[in-house]
Amino acid sequence: MVTLGNRAGARLGGLLMNTKTARHLMVGSAVSALMLTSTAVQAQTVNLTMLVDNASHTVAISEALVAAFEADNPDISIDIETRPGGGEGDNIVKTRLATGQMTDIFWYNSGSLLQALNPAQTLIDLSDEPYMDDIADSFKQVVSVGEEIFGVPTRPAEAGGIFYNRAIYDELGLEIPLTWDAFMANNEAIAAAGHTPVIQTYRDTWTSQLFVLADFYNVLAQEPDWAERYTNNEAKYATSAIALRGFEKLAEVHDAGFLNADFGAAGYEDGLRMVVEGEGAHYPMITFAIPAISDTFGDAIENVGFFAQPGDSAEENGLTVWMPAALYIPQTTSDEEAARRFLAFVASPEGCAVQNEAVAVNGPYLINGCELPEDVAGVVRDLLPYFEEGGNNAPALEFLSPIKGPLLEQLTVEVGSGIRPPQDAAALYDQDVVRQAQQLGLDGW
Repeated sequence: MVTLGNRAGARLGGLLMNTKTARHLMVGSAVSALMLTSTAVQAQTVNLTMLVDNASHTVAISEALVAAFEADNPDISIDIETRPGGGEGDNIVKTRLATGQMTDIFWYNSGSLLQALNPAQTLIDLSDEPYMDDIADSFKQVVSVGEEIFGVPTRPAEAGGIFYNRAIYDELGLEIPLTWDAFMANNEAIAAAGHTPVIQTYRDTWTSQLFVLADFYNVLAQEPDWAERYTNNEAKYATSAIALRGFEKLAEVHDAGFLNADFGAAGYEDGLRMVVEGEGAHYPMITFAIPAISDTFGDAIENVGFFAQPGDSAEENGLTVWMPAALYIPQTTSDEEAARRFLAFVASPEGCAVQNEAVAVNGPYLINGCELPEDVAGVVRDLLPYFEEGGNNAPALEFLSPIKGPLLEQLTVEVGSGIRPPQDAAALYDQDVVRQAQQLGLDGW
């Protein structure tokens, strides 16, 4: 009995021990699972924020880049915030930087507007990043202060010049003009054939500036230090013959009767439609309009070509370039290493490929190794020779100098409408920029 009882007890004890062991194993497994889950959660705890403007193409590009980056970097997530464009957006960026409330990454202009952010005191220097060797020097120039580089390009290069209708050029057997005289001769032939030579759209006053702004490559070709002297109050539009030419060209096309009859009432969208449909032969504009043409007119974008605004020398023919906005990292970022990883992705061929899928490409990339889609529009291909070896391009003045007065678009409307002589407008514009230069604290003003 005792023996049987001992055996039964032993058996019972064994069962109890096995039960306890099983419970311990179950608890241990649960704890291990929780620890693994916790570790996985911890691996994804880096959360960044990014501020971008609310333009549709900016949001589309940002969302596509973030989605692709998160797929390759599951330990990092990025939340996108939007802000208005224009002056309101500028003030938001400046205020958030000044108060330490900026997001971990933000999308903003390059060139003169960047300089107003005091980047050396507010932004992370990216000059030591290996990918900087693959970014075009022309872009690094407009996101730098001294030896420090603060941004990576968000888009391909854009350019100011002249859209033209291919069918009209083919009908009349015209060649792309390399000089202003050749351009005006083309306009004479176009007018004689019953077509409108030059489209202007002064209802949207900003469009009136192109003949002045897109002429800046021709200024630099003659006086390479003009932007520096302008910033130092040593060069003026009214007293510089080469800089005055932009105002004079604006007047010449008006005085020759080359404009559309409704140039004062037509707007930007009208101008795009007119050059696509052949209601006019030339439309001075920046190539940021290419996605708008593609979205609105589809395959009819192939009706449109592009060339640089001509100067006085065929040998020195070149393109005035508008540099894209950039992505920056503020010094207040919550995780600099993670933010740097995202910018490295954006500045890579993989990042460019994501953009190719997200929106219509409107120019050549400024990053080595980035390729354009095979089906890119012909108007984009027209830009490429200016960026290839032996091609000529230079940044617009606003990327080389912080000085740009608010009165310019009103003055160019007046000149382009025959209301004010070019010399008078240039002199008034020289006066217009004085206050801005003084507010910026520039030497010599």
